[in-house]
Amino acid sequence: MNGRTRTLLICGILAGPLYVVVGLIEIAIRPGFDITRHPLSLMSLGDLGWIQIANFLVTGSLVIAGAAGMRRAIATGRGRTWGPLLVGVYGLGLVAAAFFSADPMNGFPPGTPAGMPATISWHALLHFVSAAIAFFALIAACFVFARRFASERRSGWAAYSVATGIFFFAAFVGNAVGAGSPSLAVAFAIAIVLGWTWISAVAARLAGGLVSAEA
Repeated sequence: MNGRTRTLLICGILAGPLYVVVGLIEIAIRPGFDITRHPLSLMSLGDLGWIQIANFLVTGSLVIAGAAGMRRAIATGRGRTWGPLLVGVYGLGLVAAAFFSADPMNGFPPGTPAGMPATISWHALLHFVSAAIAFFALIAACFVFARRFASERRSGWAAYSVATGIFFFAAFVGNAVGAGSPSLAVAFAIAIVLGWTWISAVAARLAGGLVSAEA
């Protein structure tokens, strides 16, 4: 049982690095993309859009698998249900983002008029809704796990989880309210990386616990 659980947790560990590395490669090879003006989800558009679509599908599936591993690894205690469940919702949101693309905006893909689109399509609306649900689920997961870590007297992990949740929430809300601000766009991109890092770290922490239990 531990072997299967560890494999699922490894999926959760790998999801974040894969998403970030593929995103960085896309930024390097996609002309016209500017992280200070464009969310990474716009990479789903254009001739090479399939790369980001696959990125959403694969990493979302890995997160769901990682969430299943978290649930198996946490037998008792606070957050054993809601923590993994919320992480799984984040993974589902990524998968949904692969099927519901955003609208072109701010000159991307190249040839798109500057500024926001005059109207929003149904699939862009569903993309925004699924992304919002996913991000709030991840934020909530940070606080659920923080409460669990605090109950286990792991103050460092609890503080790390709280800090990640607070920064992600502030960056998400700030970027939504202050759309068009380069600094807020960069802050949100950093929050995405920090969120992925947190998922990998928690999955690794739980996988390490399995190894300790077997020793």
